[in-house]
Amino acid sequence: MTGLLEGKTAIVTGSGQGIGKAIAVALAKEGAAVVTNNRKPGTAGGDAGSAAREITEAGGRAVPFYGDVSEFETARRMVVTAVDSFGRLDILVNNAGTILRKWVWEISEDEWDRTIDSSLKGTFNTMRHAVEVMRAQKYGRIINTISPAFLGTMGGADYAAAKGGVVSLTKCAAMDMARDGVTCNAYAPVAATRMTLSDEALTWNKMRYELGATAKDTKFSLLEPPPPESGAAFIVYLASEAARDISGQVFRIRGNKVSLYTDPGEKDLIEKEDGFFTVDEVVRRMRGTVLKKI
Repeated sequence: MTGLLEGKTAIVTGSGQGIGKAIAVALAKEGAAVVTNNRKPGTAGGDAGSAAREITEAGGRAVPFYGDVSEFETARRMVVTAVDSFGRLDILVNNAGTILRKWVWEISEDEWDRTIDSSLKGTFNTMRHAVEVMRAQKYGRIINTISPAFLGTMGGADYAAAKGGVVSLTKCAAMDMARDGVTCNAYAPVAATRMTLSDEALTWNKMRYELGATAKDTKFSLLEPPPPESGAAFIVYLASEAARDISGQVFRIRGNKVSLYTDPGEKDLIEKEDGFFTVDEVVRRMRGTVLKKI
């Protein structure tokens, strides 16, 4: 412990167990007071209360908050809890979310809404209330959890769309708050959790690999993922003063590997000097130019 976050206050959503709990514990070890969160007490495998107790028994400071952050008012009350308990709010780690593994033609409207509400709306809700405090302080660190699925995945259109939305939300928020001392970044973890170790998850990941939708170097980290604590140190870094000039970025963490995603960009341009393309011209030119590497 180096006290890198001494005097800071953090909220970590979805921190009753797994990656969220590992992050909450790591932040507390560096001196941050932490508000742990999950939807309700008594969850199998651990909840916000048990995570907070682990922190306090180790000499740290933590309070639990139970509630569904996809509800706007609940997210506001969680931010109020942080400020009332510890006097400020410096760090927000949005980790709460859910996943549904179905083909796009199988997803119902209710299932779509539930995934979007949990992963995208919930992230917006907590950010919306947290930034009021952070902007007034002229200091804040927001770290949003996404997934490599945001680039596209088989059997998870709702989840991928939600995480892609979080990427865009992260970049927009970083731009909006560039003059306020508040940074906003996102990261895509691969780790052993209830979500990734279920029989369903392992079956889907194996199928994706066999169908060519998952790269070989990714296969083993998905089928034998590293422990949830493996990426916590990087989140501590993003939450610290050492990362004050890093904002609007998207990272990937796979055990002992940390990488930076590049932004999408244009390439292989075709252009017509006079007027606009006809359908025949597009058909004739596309395959040998813009689409030649597809």
